[in-house]
Amino acid sequence: MDFTTVSNLPIFWALAGVTIVISALQAYFYIREANIATRECNINPEIPKQAFRIGLISAIGPALGVFIVMVGLMAAIGGPMAWLRLSIIGAAPTELAAATCGAQACGMDNLADPRFNELWMLAVAWFGMALNGAGWLVFTGLFTPGLEKLRDKLSGGDTSWLAAMSAACSIGIFAYLNANNIITKTRGINIGGTWAALGGAVSMMIIGRVFVPKCPKLAEYSLGIAMIIGIALALMFA
Repeated sequence: MDFTTVSNLPIFWALAGVTIVISALQAYFYIREANIATRECNINPEIPKQAFRIGLISAIGPALGVFIVMVGLMAAIGGPMAWLRLSIIGAAPTELAAATCGAQACGMDNLADPRFNELWMLAVAWFGMALNGAGWLVFTGLFTPGLEKLRDKLSGGDTSWLAAMSAACSIGIFAYLNANNIITKTRGINIGGTWAALGGAVSMMIIGRVFVPKCPKLAEYSLGIAMIIGIALALMFA
């Protein structure tokens, strides 16, 4: 059985569906408890209804952005796992980075490497994504109560410095991952990866500086749009 067939077996769709159903039930129970609290606190019922409607509409943009990334991720790790991870986590860049780390642990350059076609490689990529998700759960469960003190200690009470430090960490992590797509150990400079990186970076800057101020909702789609532009440039010039 080939790589693509295994990654889309019905059993994986069924297992992924179990987790999706649990997530849907959690959302239902949260809404139910919110309605109970509304009645107990004598809050005008129209207020939570309006808040729910605003939240629902606001979630459409981020959901579409995640969906665009999920379509690309499905080709590399299969539909069930992409659907599962991005349905319960929703952080498309993080999940993409976790899967890429799994591929690199197998000696591949990235998920698009033509050598990434063995079942054990797929298993390693899936394990990397699961491990990444488990890390979030363990860390938040154990260390959330002390994070406020750690944040104040690191920032010295300066929230601007904390935001800059967080941004610098994220940029460093994703720059390292992106560098492996531009310069490979075996083939040197990857022309396609270089065009994709430059196209995506320039697109993000243009979208953020020119279009988002005029249409703030476009910010939710910026990642997906930049990826599409980067891929198009890579296909044209690689």
